[in-house]
Amino acid sequence: MAATARRSGRDRVPPHPDMHTITLQQVLEALVDPVRRRIVRELHAAGEDLTCGTIELPVSKSTATHHFHVLREAGLIRQYYVGTSRMNALRSDEFDKAFPGLLSALMAQRDPE
Repeated sequence: MAATARRSGRDRVPPHPDMHTITLQQVLEALVDPVRRRIVRELHAAGEDLTCGTIELPVSKSTATHHFHVLREAGLIRQYYVGTSRMNALRSDEFDKAFPGLLSALMAQRDPE
């Protein structure tokens, strides 16, 4: 059996930063991009975890992957696998404790279409 076939599901979970290591600068840099704000808003509105492909984005698949990576590194989302689907969860509770009111302010602000 190939080494990749023997991996457990946990081996496929990308690393997530501890919220205590995230800086406001990282968060603001992640949220400056309208595509990333759209992802965060979609996850918030859904109220449940979504696959990457569920969120319709005006960018290529590889660019979308980059945006999800930036959000994960900024502590905004948690990613994990269910079968072959990469799921995305908004880290609302953890994020609100680290940066009170920031997520609410983001949800209240609408980007021009």
